[in-house]
Amino acid sequence: MSAQSPDGFEWTELDRRAVDTARILAADAVQKVGNGHPGTAMSLAPAAYTIFQKVMRHDPADPEWTGRDRFVLSPGHTSLTLYTQLFLAGYELELDDLKAFRTHGSKTPGHPEYGHTAGVETTTGPLGQGVANAVGMAMAARYERGLFDPDAPEGASPFDHTIWAIVSDGDLEEGISAESSSLAGHQRLGNLVFLYDDNHISIEGDTATAFSEDVLKRYEAYGWHVQRIEPAENGDIDVPKLYAALRAAQDETERPSIIAMRTIIAWPAPNAQNTEASHGSALGADEVAATKRVLGFDPERTFEVADEVLAHTRKALDRGTEAHAAWDKRIAEWRSAQPERAKLFDRVVAGQLPEGWEEKLPVFEEGASVATRAASGKVLGALGAVIPELWGGSADLAGSNNTTIDKNSSFLPKGSPLPGADPYGRTIHFGIREHSMAAEMNGIALHGNTRVYGGTFLVFSDYMRNAVRLSALMQLPVTFVWTHDSIGLGEDGPTHQPVEHLASLRAIPGLNIVRPADANETAIAWAEILRRHSTNPAPHGLALTRQGVPTYAPNPEAAKGGYVLEESSTEVPDVILLATGSEVQLAVAARERLEAEGVGTRVVSMPSVEWFQEQPADYRERVLPPSVKARVAVEAGIALTWYRYVGESGRIVSLEHFGASADAKTLFAEYGFTAENVAAAARESLAAVRG
Repeated sequence: MSAQSPDGFEWTELDRRAVDTARILAADAVQKVGNGHPGTAMSLAPAAYTIFQKVMRHDPADPEWTGRDRFVLSPGHTSLTLYTQLFLAGYELELDDLKAFRTHGSKTPGHPEYGHTAGVETTTGPLGQGVANAVGMAMAARYERGLFDPDAPEGASPFDHTIWAIVSDGDLEEGISAESSSLAGHQRLGNLVFLYDDNHISIEGDTATAFSEDVLKRYEAYGWHVQRIEPAENGDIDVPKLYAALRAAQDETERPSIIAMRTIIAWPAPNAQNTEASHGSALGADEVAATKRVLGFDPERTFEVADEVLAHTRKALDRGTEAHAAWDKRIAEWRSAQPERAKLFDRVVAGQLPEGWEEKLPVFEEGASVATRAASGKVLGALGAVIPELWGGSADLAGSNNTTIDKNSSFLPKGSPLPGADPYGRTIHFGIREHSMAAEMNGIALHGNTRVYGGTFLVFSDYMRNAVRLSALMQLPVTFVWTHDSIGLGEDGPTHQPVEHLASLRAIPGLNIVRPADANETAIAWAEILRRHSTNPAPHGLALTRQGVPTYAPNPEAAKGGYVLEESSTEVPDVILLATGSEVQLAVAARERLEAEGVGTRVVSMPSVEWFQEQPADYRERVLPPSVKARVAVEAGIALTWYRYVGESGRIVSLEHFGASADAKTLFAEYGFTAENVAAAARESLAAVRG
C-alpha cells in the first residue's frame, strides 16, 4: 500500500512501519534504562522521519559534508527523536547504541552532544539554545555564500542549503528564543525553517498553566512566514500536510518560516498519551506492551526492527550518495568558473590563515597610552582586510566595544535602507540581545567556514553565561570581546562595573579568558586566538579596558599566558608581582619603588591563566620559581583566581565588594589599586616569608 501526491511525495506501508518502529525504539530505550523522555520522541517520530527521509539534503556516510542541510533538535530532552532517525538513516549508530541509551560511554547520551555522536549538529539541553543556534547557522550559511558564491541566482549555488529545527513549547517560552527569532525575522533568513511541536504538555501539566499566547501571531509580528497543520483524524501527525508545509517553508526564501504542528505527546500509548508523566518518565512495562499491541508489534519483543524496514530507511544512504555526487558536480563547475574563490574555500576549509597575515598585525608605540579595547579595534581593522572569513559585531555597543571590522559593510538583508547594508556584510548588528548573540555565535561556529566574534560589556557576560558554557562544552572557536573590564570604566557605577566576573568566567572549564595588559599584548592575544581556531579550538573571552593604559614593548611570550615583563635586579627575585590588564602598570610602578629599596622584584604579566597552565612545568617554574615565596597578585576583581599562585605567604590586592559611580582614578585610589599599596603588600609578603 502506498500513496503518492502530485509533487512526488510518497508514503508507503514501510514508511508507516518505520515511523512506528521509531516510536517503539524510543519507548523500549527509556524503559530499559529506567529514565528518560519517551513521550515527545513517540509523537514526533513521523515529523523527524519526514525531515530525514523525505525532505532534508544530507549524506549519512559523510556527516561533515559541506553541502548538507543542517538539523537542530532544540528540545534536547527528546534526544531519541534524533537518535532513532540517525540509526534508521544509516549514520554511525546501531541498535546496540540505542540499547545503551543514557548509559556511561554510550553514543546516545541523555541529550544530544556535538562531537560525540555523528549527525548531531549541536549540543542541546538548556531550552532555547538550539533555537538561537539554528539562527546562527542560517546567518553563517548566508555569509558563507557571500564569501564563495555571492553572484549566483537564488537556489543555484552549491552553498545554498536549509537549516531545519524542531522547537518546543519550552524553547519558545525561554527568552532567548524571542531574542533570536526577532533577529532572524529582521535578517529575513529565508534559509531557516522551524517545526514547532505544539503538544500542550510541560512538566507541570498542560502548558495553559503558564503559556497562552498565540505563537504564530508573535512570529508573524517578527516577520516570519507562518503555517499551522492540524492532526489527522486519529490524532497522529498528518504526514502529507506536514510534507507540503515543509516544502512551502523551504520555498519561502524571503522570510524564515515556522510551522505549528499540534501533536499528542506519547501517541498512541493507550493510557500515557497526552499526559505530563509521559514527558519525563518511562511508560512502564504494561504500557509499552499495550502500545506495541496498538501498533501491531510483538509485546514480548524489545528493540524490534524488521529487516525490510531497516533496508527501506537505509536507502537514505543511497539518496545521500546521489545528492553528494550532484553537489560534487556543481562544486566542480563552480571551481572552474571561480578559481580564486575556490582557493579561498580550500584555505578556509583547511582552517588555514592567509600567507603573510601576521605582517598585518599592528605594533603599538612603546610608552603610549592606549585602551586595550581601542587596540583590539585596530587589530580587527587590520586583519579584516586580509582574513575575509573573520566577521562579527556587538550587542548594540560597537562604538564602545570597537568591534566594527568594516564601517562600510553591515550584515543586513536585501531591501534594508541602512547605509552599508549588504546581505553578505562583515559587521553583525546583534541588537541588545546578549544571550542570543552568544548562542548565535555558537551556531555560526558549528556551521563552519567562518570565524566569528561578538562584543558587549564584561558585566553583561552574565546574560550570556549559559551559551558561553555551551561554547566551552562544545569547544567552539568563538571569541567574546568583553570590554569595560573593571571599576576603571568609571562613572556608570556598580551596575556596569564587573567585580566577580573574571573569576566566575575562569571557573568555566574549557573557556580561555585573556586580559591583556596593553595594546601590544592585545595584538598578540588576537593572533594567538586566530592560530588556535583549528589547531586547538576553544572559546576565548577578551577582557579589555575602557581607559588608556601604558604600552610596553611587545613580547611574543605573552601568547604563553604568563611571562616575565620586568626582571629583578637580583639573580633570584626577592618578590614576584603578578598582574593582569590595567593593573600591570601598578605592578611595574611598585617594582620601581621596591627596587629602589634594594628589593629584587620581578613583574609577571599573566594575560591568560588558562594559556599559562597549558605550558610545560619547566616554563611555568621559570616564570614563577617555587623558591620565591614572596608574591603579590594584583587584579581589580575578586581574589579567587590568585590563591593558587601566591601561596601561604603571598598577598592579593583585589576587590571584594561592588564599585561606585566615580571616575577611574578616584576609584582605583579609593580601593587600594595604587603602586604604593602594591609595594606595601609586597613588604608584607616578604615579612611573612622571613618570619
